[in-house]
Amino acid sequence: MSLCDLKANSKRSIKSIVGDEKLSKRLSALGFIEGTEVEVKMVAPLGDPILVNVRGFNIAIRKKDAKNIFLKEDK
Repeated sequence: MSLCDLKANSKRSIKSIVGDEKLSKRLSALGFIEGTEVEVKMVAPLGDPILVNVRGFNIAIRKKDAKNIFLKEDK
């Protein structure tokens, strides 16, 4: 499951980030690191962008970038 599949007000931990090195570095600089809990706060009416809470900060992320962030499944 990727971050863009997560519904509003749902939390999960980051499993992995795929994509090119530039994207991975940018996302890790924003706090998207493996094991970090993320919460989808809101999705724009047309689905892009997505407002995500990471480490206490709200970050708007594009849907195409959110597809590269994979989350751990619920147990």
